[in-house]
Amino acid sequence: MPHQTHPLLSNRPFTEKGKVVSAQEAVNLIRDGDAVATGGFVGIGFAEHLAVALEERFMTTGQPRNLTLMYAAGQGDGKTRGLNHLGHEGLVARVIGGHWGLVPKLQKLAIEGRIQAWNLPQGVISHLFRDIAAGKPGTLSRVGLGTFVDPRLGGGRINDVSTEERVSLLPIDGEEYLFYKALPLQVALLRGTTADTLGNISMEREALIMESLAIATAVHNSGGLVIVQVERLAKRGSLPPQSVRIPGILVDCVVVCDDPEHHWQTFGTRYNPAYSGEIKAPMATPEPIPLSARKIIARRAAFELKPNSVVNLGIGMPEGVGPVASEERVLELMTLTAEPGVIGGLPASGLNFGAALNVQAIIDQPAQFDFYDGGGLDIAFLGMAQVDGQGNVNVSKFGPRLAGAGGFINISQNARRVVFMGTFVAALEELAIVDGEVRLAEGGVKKFVASVEHRTFSGALAAAESKPVLYVTERCVFRLTAEGLVLEEIAPGVDLERDVLALMDFKPLMPVPPRLMDARIFREEAMGLREHLLDQPLAQRFTFDAAEEVFFINFENLKVSTQADIDTIRETVEAWLTPLQRKVYAIVNYDHFRIDEDLLGVYTEMVSDLEARFYSKVTRYTTSVFLRMKLGDALEARSVAAHIYESAEEARAHLKP
Repeated sequence: MPHQTHPLLSNRPFTEKGKVVSAQEAVNLIRDGDAVATGGFVGIGFAEHLAVALEERFMTTGQPRNLTLMYAAGQGDGKTRGLNHLGHEGLVARVIGGHWGLVPKLQKLAIEGRIQAWNLPQGVISHLFRDIAAGKPGTLSRVGLGTFVDPRLGGGRINDVSTEERVSLLPIDGEEYLFYKALPLQVALLRGTTADTLGNISMEREALIMESLAIATAVHNSGGLVIVQVERLAKRGSLPPQSVRIPGILVDCVVVCDDPEHHWQTFGTRYNPAYSGEIKAPMATPEPIPLSARKIIARRAAFELKPNSVVNLGIGMPEGVGPVASEERVLELMTLTAEPGVIGGLPASGLNFGAALNVQAIIDQPAQFDFYDGGGLDIAFLGMAQVDGQGNVNVSKFGPRLAGAGGFINISQNARRVVFMGTFVAALEELAIVDGEVRLAEGGVKKFVASVEHRTFSGALAAAESKPVLYVTERCVFRLTAEGLVLEEIAPGVDLERDVLALMDFKPLMPVPPRLMDARIFREEAMGLREHLLDQPLAQRFTFDAAEEVFFINFENLKVSTQADIDTIRETVEAWLTPLQRKVYAIVNYDHFRIDEDLLGVYTEMVSDLEARFYSKVTRYTTSVFLRMKLGDALEARSVAAHIYESAEEARAHLKP
């Protein structure tokens, strides 16, 4: 789609030397009515210096006026920083944002109907930047169906003065999709670490990459002006090509920030090299969280974790899952992610949210939402403010308060499993645990309501897709079904009628009496979650590859503590191999295997007997030097081949002649 070039850029007059300008010179190029795109996540990657300069220009001269503002993630501190600098009537006339909770000044203008305003899913906006860059008419997605973004439920409009249709329903081959309309963008306000004089931008000290390249390309290809705030300037050609995140051909103005207060790494931290992946920081063992409603909810939710899962933790209540997982020594069993692009490590919280310590990778936000939207997340833990009987969830709007959806819609709609977390009623926490039972205070505002005020998650859509969804509170747990919410669990000490049903606007389904929540959740000591997650049934630990004639035995994390355990192993091997009526090769994984000392002799006698009867040759492996020595000596005493290898590859390589 053709766009009119910014008049000041008709011949791209900015020479190499002329690209480096002051913040005031850069924002003076912004015209009345321009559409401005900003990058950032909370405070990460946000061009604070440019926003301050733009606000000062408007407050001094009254210009520019009637800007359109478009941004994906929330960019603010909930007070005065970030996009709050643009929260002046007259400066902006129209805002398309992914999250509004951190920008109260813009939020007030939207709620009062003094600007046109839309709330669209964060991931959709990040993809829309990319599609505008490619000259496409918009973004086609299933994200948002059945929520307030669906045009049948409001189309993402925040107020009545926002009459333009930004989202439309577009059926394709019998499937419903939403089409999000593109718009030309005239200005980009972005941030990096280093710029050379050609305008090439690197981000080595940034905690995130965000959608900076997509925005820069979208604005450049719309004929607009790309302004980038950086910390420092380098000579042309001195940046390693692979470190350049925004190439200079897209950049018109480089502004070196001369005020360190306007270039914090996050709005909570001036600079932490571990957030930008420049170092690996020692991970301190956190102090155990006091037993509270928040911890009870996080503990119950943590039981939904599975080893080797890819996980997203939302902000607020879900943040508690991280510390609980750390206390229970299960963090290394899974990969935590956050929507702006971090993979692995430990996500930060508060005004550092979006960053993470000791990450495996930092990718751009559109790519992260490609992964999320395509079903890459195994499980997501998200907050809930209101829930109704159909399983719909509201986290985006409550009366005059506009939080916005952020990445919630993308994540909740596309994760394979979802756990919503929140207190049962909205009230100051007054909860006590007495002898493992919950004691609750009376009162509180109902959160389980007849109909949610704003639909941020569609229970009907999730139920139609048979998505596993749980709703975890400190006093009970619900599960989503096609018929509605089923009350499945209740906390010990909680009265079903008084503490649950009387405080709901609908009656949940209860085909059977709810069972008690796991008693370990309500005790001070650790729950033993690691052992619980790694406890694989014995029947699933044996496989036979008929083509290779190899019998695999996986004893990883198995604990043998009774004679019955040994008898069960013997009987299971016999059941597998006796019908074959021939000997086979065998490989045994002993990683993290544990056995009581007084059972070692009996166990190795059983192993010797099985080897004589069923194995033509057997190899074993474990990464534990101690176990290799201990088990090797015991096997050798039984005249069994005692060499135990360090890896599965070595064990396989030495299995057959």
